[in-house]
Amino acid sequence: MLTPGEIALLLRLGEFSFLPVCHRQENRLPVYREEQTYTEAEYAAMINALWQKRLISLDYDLPLTNFSYDAYADCPVRGSMALTLRGQAALDLLEVQGMDDE
Repeated sequence: MLTPGEIALLLRLGEFSFLPVCHRQENRLPVYREEQTYTEAEYAAMINALWQKRLISLDYDLPLTNFSYDAYADCPVRGSMALTLRGQAALDLLEVQGMDDE
């Protein structure tokens, strides 16, 4: 089962192939700051949940090219996240069912 926040993040990844993600050295919690809809802790929980469900990949060794990570200055480990094939299938199912309007 997906939460409304997880669905929103999947939809966002459906719009953009890759989104930035970082983490601090001390806790390795994913940090996503491109939107202000949820708190940093809520985004970390959503990203971890989607990753555990194998709907997204977290690639800390593949930072986005030509992306300014200025907002992530306190997070030295920078990378990207993307939909997996399973995530794309889940997104397709959500769109077929009309859940992308939420």
